[in-house]
Amino acid sequence: MSASPEGAPGSTAAALRHVLGHFVTPLLMCIGMGLAYLGAFHAPEPHDLRVDVVGSGARAQVLAQNLQDRSDGALSVRTVPDRATAADHLRTQTSYGAYLPGSRPELLVASASSDTSATVVEKVFTKVAAERGAPLKVTDTAPTADGDPTGQGIFFLLVALSIGSYASVAVIGGAGAALALRIRAALAVVTSFVVSVIGVVFAGPLFGLVDQGLSGLWAMAWLYSAGILLIGVGLHTFLKRWTTLGLMVLFVMLNFTSSGGIFRPELQPGFFASLHSFWNGAGFVEGVRSHVYFEGHGLGGHVLVLGLWLVVGLVMVGLAGMAESKRRKAGALAGTGAAAGASAAGVAKGAAGTAGSEEVEEELEEAVGV
Repeated sequence: MSASPEGAPGSTAAALRHVLGHFVTPLLMCIGMGLAYLGAFHAPEPHDLRVDVVGSGARAQVLAQNLQDRSDGALSVRTVPDRATAADHLRTQTSYGAYLPGSRPELLVASASSDTSATVVEKVFTKVAAERGAPLKVTDTAPTADGDPTGQGIFFLLVALSIGSYASVAVIGGAGAALALRIRAALAVVTSFVVSVIGVVFAGPLFGLVDQGLSGLWAMAWLYSAGILLIGVGLHTFLKRWTTLGLMVLFVMLNFTSSGGIFRPELQPGFFASLHSFWNGAGFVEGVRSHVYFEGHGLGGHVLVLGLWLVVGLVMVGLAGMAESKRRKAGALAGTGAAAGASAAGVAKGAAGTAGSEEVEEELEEAVGV
């Protein structure tokens, strides 16, 4: 009795090499996620966190200077003349806490800007008030919606939008590889619309993450999703089965960690804090916060960030179109002398088709969540 081909040593070795080769992607994901998430979140410490002390007299000045000196760079303490000015600084997110000294000290915060930053500020001034033997009253000038008590719901909405977007790239680029690029780009735009609508349903009717401004949230969700999908469709022409890993680096590892959804840049290492100023996740999170809770202050800049990432996506699709056009021309020239080897080419085509289908299946399997 002859041994089955599957049991042959050569077949087993080849299959094992094939499997081991595919461990590269998950191991790189593991390393990348560990470096990104632990690097950004494992030890949050404030640096230059802006707070105000309300008052124009010598006592307010001395208190502010003492806090500045004792913080060793953690705080940036300034004095403001009155409560209204302090509240305006919180509204424009140029400050994250305002302390009103006196026999009944009060702290103003805006938890919708960042619950973690508000917590840090509250801890600092609770100690200050305790040193003076008085309980601290905390007033939240911008509370979050009832459905988002921690203020982090927008961040988790970002996660859902991101996974829906970059996982769809694997479907469009893999299962739809035979389609013309313009059709793949159109599918990306339509998919981004669907993803953004799902996001609005999550944010409003389903979980109540926001209690107003759903139309503006939808627009930003569409801009965000469309940017990722178009960038992904363009990159797929060049990266093929490595596209999912590339998108995870861009839109998970670097994106979630710099978005400000958990910790604002004032509580993060410098690298992630610097990304916050121009990465698309930060544009979405801060844009939604501005639109829903802070009367649209600074909204134009955040929308501009999302729009520029969409432009990058359009540029990537354009570059992909030029690359695919060159490949088609090269293939046409190479095919002019292939008539004599038609039967051999047919066999090769069948094998390539099988390998191609396996590659598509593997790529779709690698389009996993966070």
